[in-house]
Amino acid sequence: MLKNRLVQVCLVAAVVVVLIGVAYAAAPKTYQVTGPVLSVTNDAIVVQKGTDKWELGRDATTKVTGDLKVGAKVTIQYRMTAVTVDVKADKTK
Repeated sequence: MLKNRLVQVCLVAAVVVVLIGVAYAAAPKTYQVTGPVLSVTNDAIVVQKGTDKWELGRDATTKVTGDLKVGAKVTIQYRMTAVTVDVKADKTK
């Protein structure tokens, strides 16, 4: 009986590990940008990277650690997500 219980626990643990791996594999690649903050709003953060200004959207789920304000040096982790996709007709037909 103890052996059956141990096998069940091991199977459940294996399933959990596989599901966690699938969840991470399904997420788009994460990128980062580092630089001083030029502006902050409820919807966006603008960061200076070299001579470029990077505007990154933000919402209520964006986790902020520390005092986010203009002039602060930040490193922002982000993902690229498609907003719209417009498929063009195949001209060979």
